[in-house]
Amino acid sequence: MVSIAQALSAAPARAEQKAQGAHIQVSNVSHWFDGPQGRLQVLDELDLEIQPGEFVALLGPSGCGKSTLLRLVAGLDAATTGEIAQDGRPITEPDPSRIVVFQDPTLFPWRTVRDNVALGLQARGLLGSQGARVDEALRLVGLQDFGKVFPHQLSGGMAQRAALARALVNDPQLLILDEPLGKLDSLTRLTMQTELLELWQRQRFSALLVTHDVEEAFFLAQRVVVFSDRPARIEAVIHNDLPYPRHRGHPRLAELRHEALRLLGLDGSW
Repeated sequence: MVSIAQALSAAPARAEQKAQGAHIQVSNVSHWFDGPQGRLQVLDELDLEIQPGEFVALLGPSGCGKSTLLRLVAGLDAATTGEIAQDGRPITEPDPSRIVVFQDPTLFPWRTVRDNVALGLQARGLLGSQGARVDEALRLVGLQDFGKVFPHQLSGGMAQRAALARALVNDPQLLILDEPLGKLDSLTRLTMQTELLELWQRQRFSALLVTHDVEEAFFLAQRVVVFSDRPARIEAVIHNDLPYPRHRGHPRLAELRHEALRLLGLDGSW
């Protein structure tokens, strides 16, 4: 199996030369859902900025509104109040420059890996002229030898690599990650965390990650935003200035993890 690191070393130089990722501004955003018990507020006056090429992670109690914020940033839903902008332009609908990778790879079982990765270009009528990007994306995630296999023939980690390739084929400026490693076994998850970092460092897209794994958040991200319970408010923004590559046993990571757990009210056993 070719690792992402090996694939990256052989990938075309074009990826190194492209502009950095999106600049995202979340300004005074609140959001409500209409439910059987009336209106339910899930976000409360959020202000958040993601710089081009920055990796930001969101932590908070289950159901507090983290994934709702991701949907708003992706343009899948519109905020009830406030504004979300990309590079100074309001986000009003989905766009190929912003791609969501979910916990479930959601690969179509009747399509080969290559055909799954090609979906975005095919939907936009670009597959004929830009089909080489599919092969490039498969190389980037180390699946260049698996383009003709079907999803049921892949391990969980390989399926998630295919989902990442499907995102990368669009050259996203923002990769939106909604618990993308949550269903993987612990060893595969650790491997995929490292490989996700390698992709981000190579491609320089901006990344916005939701995770319930505090250690994962601080291993990956430059800033970790800690949310309150619903309706989500920003309790703290924790900066992680450790350089990459990071080592999981570094005492600073333990300090940052303890700080986040304290803010979440979960530090009693630490």
